[in-house]
Amino acid sequence: MRIGVVGAGTMGAGVAESVARAGHDVTVVEPDQQAVDQARSRMRDSLRLAILLGRTDGPKPAEVTARVHWTGQITDLRAADVVVECVPERIELKEKVFAELDRVCARGTLLASCTSGIPVDRLAASTTRPEQVVGLHFMNPAPLKDTVEVVRGPRTSQQSLDRALALLTSLGKTGIVVGDGPGFLLNRVLMLCIAEAAAAVGDGIADAETTDSLFEGCLGHPMGPLRTADLIGLDNVHDTMTALRELTGDDHYRPPATLVALVEAGHLGRKTGRGFHEYR
Repeated sequence: MRIGVVGAGTMGAGVAESVARAGHDVTVVEPDQQAVDQARSRMRDSLRLAILLGRTDGPKPAEVTARVHWTGQITDLRAADVVVECVPERIELKEKVFAELDRVCARGTLLASCTSGIPVDRLAASTTRPEQVVGLHFMNPAPLKDTVEVVRGPRTSQQSLDRALALLTSLGKTGIVVGDGPGFLLNRVLMLCIAEAAAAVGDGIADAETTDSLFEGCLGHPMGPLRTADLIGLDNVHDTMTALRELTGDDHYRPPATLVALVEAGHLGRKTGRGFHEYR
């Protein structure tokens, strides 16, 4: 199966690695060479981590990286069977990408978005094939997460849904299907939790460590909301909240001042070594 990925950020690199680990060839479109270099490095680190964690039953790192092809041209996806869009969570940017994919890709290509909150049907409206558009909301880090939120738009065909689920099965992942709408299910709830937790820190009710410790110790969450936000990337959280506020008109999704200040200072979470928490 020939897979395309658009965007080489944290999620794009993670999806590409997951695909290559499963034995598929994957072409990643990213015109920014610095982003490509960072994605290559991120992938090498992830593959080394898998070995350290004892996941030695899969392909060797060199075999995985050999299946990943990098390009700056979206036209190189014309022969792809499935394309997964992983560009930043900005509505106009994603709509532009989907319109271009519709123009470039073969008529049988399944178009998927890794959007964390933009309705699939809105993206599908930028194409002439809305029945072939589906949401694949991978979690970060994509190679280590076994479940994917699959979003079926109102015009997504059963055949397209089946193809998306079959792809996930081939990656060793389980797809759970939900309906369409801003934030779908996970981020409709999660972004509110992160926003309120960040606001509570800003109001001086508790610091970030205390906040996460309460969620982890009292509720049994493996990771509290602010540590989760740091893992997602605070820039991605900010973009998702902004999109949800625009799409819903609900001010509860307004990015809190504490989050905005961290993003503006370049403290984006784990990937920069500092967010609500500090990381080595």
